[in-house]
This record gives sequence, structure tokens and C-alpha cells, in this order.
Amino acid sequence: MKLFAHAHATHPDWRMAVALAAAQIEAQRADPAGLHIRQPTLGWAYFSDHYAPQAQALLAELQQRWPGVSWVGASGIGLAANGVEYFDEPALVLMLADLPRDQFCVFSGARPLSQAPAGFKAATAQVHADGRTADLGELIADMSELTQTGYLFGGLASARTQPLQLADGVFEGGLSGVAFGPEVVLVSRVTQGCQPIGPVRHVSQGERNVVNQLDGEPALECLLRDLGVSGREPREALPRIRETLAGLIDRSDDALSRPGQFGADTRVRHLVGIDPARGGVALSDEVEEGMQLAFCRRDTEAARRDLVRICSEIREELEPETLPVETALALQGAEADHAPHPARRIAGAIYVSCVGRGGPHFGAPSAELAIIRRALGDVPLAGFFASGEIARRHLYGYTGVLTVFSA
Repeated sequence: MKLFAHAHATHPDWRMAVALAAAQIEAQRADPAGLHIRQPTLGWAYFSDHYAPQAQALLAELQQRWPGVSWVGASGIGLAANGVEYFDEPALVLMLADLPRDQFCVFSGARPLSQAPAGFKAATAQVHADGRTADLGELIADMSELTQTGYLFGGLASARTQPLQLADGVFEGGLSGVAFGPEVVLVSRVTQGCQPIGPVRHVSQGERNVVNQLDGEPALECLLRDLGVSGREPREALPRIRETLAGLIDRSDDALSRPGQFGADTRVRHLVGIDPARGGVALSDEVEEGMQLAFCRRDTEAARRDLVRICSEIREELEPETLPVETALALQGAEADHAPHPARRIAGAIYVSCVGRGGPHFGAPSAELAIIRRALGDVPLAGFFASGEIARRHLYGYTGVLTVFSA
């Protein structure tokens, strides 16, 4: 197994950031130990929104340095790399893979996936999107239908003014990304950043984005009860309500993966208003009767535990059940110094996390990426902090989506 080549750099001048990152990648490709790939075909480029005005020139520079490589990526207020995050500073993260050219297809509004080359079958797809796009949820669901597994992963480009996507070109609006054929082996998991504060209830009456009743009771009464302020005037509870979110689950999905912990299918949405007259609660998403709902709050410790959990699940899925003694000992040594090891069968990883999780939310700068590094080892990783995360066929919030490519 060859590791993907990867690099990250920060500099006020985007040209210097590219040069610094390119030097790291070329050093890996020239390494006499031969651990990293030599002939890249697909590249990921995540760049700080500080570089957004120079995105066209940046992409041209990447194409010139690595001719024949297809590029995908997005802008981000924050960027993710192996064990480190760059938040609110000019930076660049690159990763290069040597996937077979007939096993991936870059798509965009200018080159839709429906027009993929004859014979290409999309099993999964990584999607970058613009959150300002109309009917975005429907577009994501439609994209899911174009893949054999229905599984998507990715996120919404983030920026203060101009969110951008890369897909062998620079794009605003709509969707873009790269679809993978069935021979590309990957494992992907969603990690939640919120914890329920009350029971899971069913939407028994709702219209558009307003939930009027939960299990036959006024939704606002249920919310106040969960917050421990039942019997008080709703306006008195507004400070608590503003800190509260709602976890939505389709009627066919599991609400909780374990007691007190949301499952991966939960989509967290903001509360955008209350209707004391009718006892309604308005959400930042449309609801349907029969959906499950639980009011929740952001919880750093729960987010940390859940991130460790998904990393452990990925390791268990990729590592063989039995190992020779010498291999097991080598793995223990790799864990001690965070080094990658072939038995782990991880070539590279993509991590998309919510902008609301970045920075100090996990206790210290880069703490979130440090958890992944401790769990998976010193593996190549690229990603960004998104304005919304994409997994399966849904748009999420306050989550992280970790995807690992395996030999």
C-alpha cells in the first residue's frame, strides 16, 4: 500500500503557500523508502478564503506543477490537515492520490455526473456545494440517486464573502466534486456534536418548517419541559431557547445509536422562532408528520467521545481480525509514535467538520484533529471546516464526516 502524498502550509502570499506545500509533496514522492505514491492522478486542494480572489491562479499553478492531475476542493474559513487545523488564517492543504483514472470522475455544473464517460459507474461521490444554492437538499438527494450505493460525503464551501469550489475549474453555486468507481475502497462515518436534552418524540402535527405538536402535545410545551422551565412565560425562557437545537430523524431511521447519544442519521437544525399562541416551534428545515425529533444542545465532551468512537470503528473495519505477532507489535510501535503502518491499510483520509466545531470548541486549537491523529496514526489527511456537512443523502450541521481510503 502506498500512502497518498500530502502537505499543508500557511503564508500571506498564496504563491509561497503553494511552493512550501509542493516542496513537502515532492520530498515524499522522492523518498527512497517508497512509502508514498509517485504518479498522482487525483488531487484535493482546500484553501483559506483569504486566497479566494486568487483561486483561478492558484488552480493554474497546481495544474502546471502536476500536469495531468485532476483537482477538486473548496474554500474554507478553516482547514484541516494531519493533526493540525488552520482557522482564520491564510493557508493551503493538498493531498495527491494515484487512483486508477477509470475509477473516478470529476463533475460540476459545467460537466454533470450524468454525462460521465461511457462505462463509468459511480459507486460513491464526494460533493462540495454552495450553501446559497436554491433547493440544495433536493439536489443532494438527486446526486445520491446517481450513485450505486447512494452514499455521498463532503460539505458546503465556507467563506466570509465568496465560497468557492474546485472541480478542474473554479465554481460558485451548485454542486461539484468527484465520483468514485466500485474499485475505490473507502470507509466513511458521521460524528455528532450535539447531545439530546429530552426524549425522542414524533412530529404529530406540522406544516412546512413549523412543528405544532409532538406526540400529541404542543411542541413549545415539550421544549420548555425539556429545558426545565415548564410553566414559565416563553419569553422568559428565550435565552435558554436560543441555545437549543433540534435533532431531526426520518421516520425510517434510528434516532439514538446509544442511550443519550444521537445516531448518524440525525440532522441537527436551529430553532428559528416560537409561536406561543399555537404552541409551535419553527426550525430551519421543513418537517413532515411522522418524523422523529429531539431537542438538543452542543456538547464538547459528547462530541469528543463520538469522534473517538468513529475512529475506532474505522480502524476495526480496516484492520484484519488476526495479525501475526510481529505485525501486532509493529502496530503497537506505530501507535506509540503515531506512525502509519501497512496493516492499518489507510492510504489517506478526508475530514469535513462544521465551522461551529473548529477552533477552541474541543478545548484547544487543533484538538479535534489531534484526536483523529492519535486514533488513526500519522496518515495523510486533508479537509476543511464547512458551512454544512454532507453524508449519505442529507445535509448535516455540527457534525464531522471522516472518510478513509484503503488499499
